[in-house]
Amino acid sequence: MNLPTLDLPVPDLRFFADLSVEVAAPQDVGDVPAGRRRVIPITGGQVRGEGWTGRVLGGGADFQVVVGETLSELDARYVIETDAGELIYVCNQARRAASAEVTARLMRGDAVDPALVYFRCWPRLECASARLAWVNERLFLGTGARRPGRVELRFFVVE
Repeated sequence: MNLPTLDLPVPDLRFFADLSVEVAAPQDVGDVPAGRRRVIPITGGQVRGEGWTGRVLGGGADFQVVVGETLSELDARYVIETDAGELIYVCNQARRAASAEVTARLMRGDAVDPALVYFRCWPRLECASARLAWVNERLFLGTGARRPGRVELRFFVVE
């Protein structure tokens, strides 16, 4: 079967924001059927986009499952408040993979060189603000790094 040549646009990534998400000590639920379950409370943080800033509100959490010695599935949910007072709900799912040794260090909260870790995410954003309504209609991708006491993220809009 011959497929026709498709003339489709190639997606581009456009910078949306850098986030520094402050986290508390993990609550280790233990080994469950899906893997090792951990809940990491989100306590605050800062956000910087092009022409705007904001803060991460406390009260969210990152619900993690450590699937094996090298893979973790992350599901973080929290709210950003922009400097203009707009609220953006974030549901950020991520995949973090590294060697067993590096994964063990991350689990202990040690500092790890981000170059040793594959950390990619696909955040979904929701906002009731008319000015930011466009975020409800776009896809976002991101990259991240786990640091002691915080997670650093960079979000991109898929154009």
